[in-house]
Amino acid sequence: MISQIGPTALAFGFTLGLRHALDADHIAAVSTLVSESRNIWRSSLVGTWWGLGHTAALLAAGIAVIGLKLTIPPRFAHSMEIAVAVMLVSLGTRAVLTALGRWKIHRHAHAHDGSAHVHFHVHRPGAHVHEHRHILAIGARPFLVGLVHGLAGSAGLLILALSTISSALAGFAFIVVFGLGSTAGMLLMSSLIGLPFAWTVRRFHWVLQGLQLAVGCGSILFGCVYGLTR
Repeated sequence: MISQIGPTALAFGFTLGLRHALDADHIAAVSTLVSESRNIWRSSLVGTWWGLGHTAALLAAGIAVIGLKLTIPPRFAHSMEIAVAVMLVSLGTRAVLTALGRWKIHRHAHAHDGSAHVHFHVHRPGAHVHEHRHILAIGARPFLVGLVHGLAGSAGLLILALSTISSALAGFAFIVVFGLGSTAGMLLMSSLIGLPFAWTVRRFHWVLQGLQLAVGCGSILFGCVYGLTR
């Protein structure tokens, strides 16, 4: 299989996959998911599951285009790009609500020298609750996000290019290597993005919530711009 496509082409596919993982819409979506992680291990799992979902979508599209000789309609590609925009807004909204939900505003009434006063206090959330979640439970949403990304944008253009390859095995080899590159790239990026969240969770809780709020707002804004420019 390698001899059919060549080591240079495989190396190019892996490098292209690494670069593909750095697309702005990918980073925006994965950042919202990583913002819910509290250690580097979970952050790296987010990137890995995203890569698996992304690769699964590419393989499915590859079977349709290379194996079954089907054509991906432009309307479908456009619909998937709109789906990415909606997904970015949804993920951002979830991150914002999660960040704001960790702060509580209480109304207190006090009486001083015969006069009643009402005070509003913002209380910082309590100690972090340790959650033990199964690896599959952690990976469900990142896998779905990667699946949507794999069917949209430049990934779809990649499948169209592969349809011109004479050997089906060579085409699938390129897809697999491209998927491995994108998975490796996102694993690295999700781990790096997770560093500030893991570092602040036990030290500066208010910074953690601020970061999550910023990531959520950024994803919402990017999703709106992304959708309007498709």
